[in-house]
Amino acid sequence: MEVTGKIKVINAEQQVSASFKKRELVVATEEQYPQFISINFVQDKCDLLNNYNVGDAVKVSINLRGREWTNPQGETK
Repeated sequence: MEVTGKIKVINAEQQVSASFKKRELVVATEEQYPQFISINFVQDKCDLLNNYNVGDAVKVSINLRGREWTNPQGETK
């Protein structure tokens, strides 16, 4: 999947554990009703954001991932 728009936010790198780091990018789409898409970069991909600034036009190719989980009320989401 590809997301095209302008960079709204580039967050600082977060060291989640000793062996895992992530960095968040928010892209505002350029549609009649803009959407703000949050994209997480992990591990060595975090460094890819060093060359970009807020306001830059970008096209980001992403892999969507999800998982099934059960909330405290026992409902599967």
